[in-house]
Amino acid sequence: MLDKSKKTGDSNFSEQEIARFDALADSWWDPEGKYKTALDFNRARLNVIKAQIENHFGQGNLPPDYSALSVIDIGSGGGLISEPLAKLGAQVTGIDASAVSVEVAKRHAQNTGVKVDYQHKLSSEVVEEGRQYDVVINAEVVEHVPDQQQLMRECASLVKPGGLLILATLNRTLKSYVVAIVGAEYVMRYLPIGTHDWKKFVKPGELKRWIGNEFTLKYQVGMRLNPLKGEWLTTSSLAVNYIQAYSKHK
Repeated sequence: MLDKSKKTGDSNFSEQEIARFDALADSWWDPEGKYKTALDFNRARLNVIKAQIENHFGQGNLPPDYSALSVIDIGSGGGLISEPLAKLGAQVTGIDASAVSVEVAKRHAQNTGVKVDYQHKLSSEVVEEGRQYDVVINAEVVEHVPDQQQLMRECASLVKPGGLLILATLNRTLKSYVVAIVGAEYVMRYLPIGTHDWKKFVKPGELKRWIGNEFTLKYQVGMRLNPLKGEWLTTSSLAVNYIQAYSKHK
């Protein structure tokens, strides 16, 4: 099969990966749709993301002034993270390599009356523009690009001094292969077969090394599914899905 992954100049994306997400885009917001479990997972992950933003920027027991925070969601897809943060008042930019996903996100935001600046572009283009943000989010993207280290360097450079970098991906372990690929794709069909490539999963230490010494790891947590209740919960185990939050030195 022809490998359509590209890593030439500023084009760090895979046409095959984008085509997969194009096919999923219209289903992303359907709470009773085929990918309901993935939506439930996103809601649980979003709770962790909001908690880390509030811990980092809050004033004591008071939440932060979201309207004063600039956020970029890299690989924003249908807007499942971007839109809730914008509802809180944050100035959110969502970028994605999939034009279809961007249009789905734009339509949904228009229907809900939420203001998000969605753009069809790559993180490398934002870096070239010289922009920086209080919060940079990269969730479930790094395992889908040809040059993972380049993407992490770009994410790191987009964070303002004193800002927050939030990363979410899958660990490269035997358990993640069994749970995230065999279980989620082939057995339970939570995601289409071929959504993930286990070899592209990333160990937590690799992320930390790739983003460089300008950052301090503030928090990390794993996610697990309670199959009896159908609920996603946080866990101390990072063996499958995990989230990290880094603060950038001032």
